[in-house]
Amino acid sequence: MSDTLANALISLQNNEVLGKQECEIRPASKLVKALLEILKREKYVGDFEFIEDGKAGFFKIQLQGKINKSKAIKPRYSVQTSEFAKFEKRYLPARGVGLLIVSTPQGILTHVEAKQQHTGGKLLGFVY
Repeated sequence: MSDTLANALISLQNNEVLGKQECEIRPASKLVKALLEILKREKYVGDFEFIEDGKAGFFKIQLQGKINKSKAIKPRYSVQTSEFAKFEKRYLPARGVGLLIVSTPQGILTHVEAKQQHTGGKLLGFVY
């Protein structure tokens, strides 16, 4: 496994499609934790907890049944504030539906927050 973020997003999507109530994501990382905090704040997932297993640890996440598709964006495009509309059109089904996850100098943010803070960054993934 070379991309923990891509693995986490695909695991969330697969478990939602199967109708499961909870999901485990292995291995844990700071990037995956930041992603889960955003998804929790935006009400795509419920509570999550980190469980140490003597290796890298893992996250146990309560699913809400609200994720239709989630995927990592490869390659990680650099995006400026004025270019978010182009990528929204490419990756999201409709305007105002879903989130682009962006790594910025202020941390991991949604595209809406990055626009409000007038900052660009690298696209990491999307969820809707």
